[in-house]
Amino acid sequence: MGERGEVFSSKVVRDDRTYFFNVKENVYGDLYLNIVESRPTDTEGRFIRQSILVYQEDLGSFVKELQKSLDYIKMNGTKKTPRFVRKDQDQRED
Repeated sequence: MGERGEVFSSKVVRDDRTYFFNVKENVYGDLYLNIVESRPTDTEGRFIRQSILVYQEDLGSFVKELQKSLDYIKMNGTKKTPRFVRKDQDQRED
């Protein structure tokens, strides 16, 4: 097995967001997936980073449910009026 820590990494850069897919190893040699979203703030040089960890024993269930979500988006993902409006957005009535 590789050295403790990051053993594989890939990234996707889209507009103002970057997604990192990092496979890491804990002190016991167990592998886990760390998915990170990074995006700039209004302050130059500062970023907001959010991440989730998916442990090796949960990957099968995680991928299964992720695939269900992706299939739903493929079937229903046409551009429509949003159902939800963020609280910080203007709520205009037409």
